[in-house]
Amino acid sequence: MRIAGLEIGAGAPLCLIAGPCVIESEEHALGIATRLASITREQDVPLIFKASYDKANRTSVASYRGPGLIEGLRILARIRESTGLPILADVHEPAQVAPAAEVCDVLQIPAFLCRQTDLLLEAGRSGRVVNIKKGQFLSPWDLRHAAEKVASTGNTRILLTERGASFGYNNLVVDMRSLVILREFGFPMVLDVTHGVQLPGGAGGASSGQPQFIEPLARAGVATGVDALFLEVHEAPERALSDGPNALRLDLLPGLLARLRQIDALVKPWLP
Repeated sequence: MRIAGLEIGAGAPLCLIAGPCVIESEEHALGIATRLASITREQDVPLIFKASYDKANRTSVASYRGPGLIEGLRILARIRESTGLPILADVHEPAQVAPAAEVCDVLQIPAFLCRQTDLLLEAGRSGRVVNIKKGQFLSPWDLRHAAEKVASTGNTRILLTERGASFGYNNLVVDMRSLVILREFGFPMVLDVTHGVQLPGGAGGASSGQPQFIEPLARAGVATGVDALFLEVHEAPERALSDGPNALRLDLLPGLLARLRQIDALVKPWLP
């Protein structure tokens, strides 16, 4: 599948989907995008920049959500123009799809909304690539139905993302069997590593996380043959306005990518 000039899936080298959880400011988002573009060029890794204009599913009503649809899309459009990077952002309701599709190369269906039929159909009709995140409550085989809803519009440009399953309260576990099952549906497969180490609601009024497991989980996913990794990155996760406890520190990315590329090059020739 081609997304704004880069290839993902069908044996292509590992792709990275990365950026901050939410747009904190125009300067901050553009700065991270510029740094990510530099790192991935040096590592020869295709990059899709991601950031949310609105985090509609924050744990607490007092939590920062982002600049909103209009301002957020303006910032993402500037990043796309300045860096040339493809852009991914969430859509939360059908009315957001059309304006988001004017800016974003990939429309993402959040995990909690992966069964919302009207949203999936509208995203499919946009003609943009649709990344469907598997809900924490959903089995991997049930995500086929979400993909079929998008495909029923005639749009088969679909990515499927694993991000862990609820394992008791405030805990997620990534089942590596899920990656194999989702690949069988015929769409490029993505592993959301940083949300996979999240502890939802684990900090009381906010989510917590276990960032020490980011690299082991990423290595395992790449060894399983994923087409892309989804990483939330921040130069100072302790200051991030959303999902800092499970974000990757930006200065750790170059070394991580170098190690992951070696695994990817070893595994991809053996995939069916």
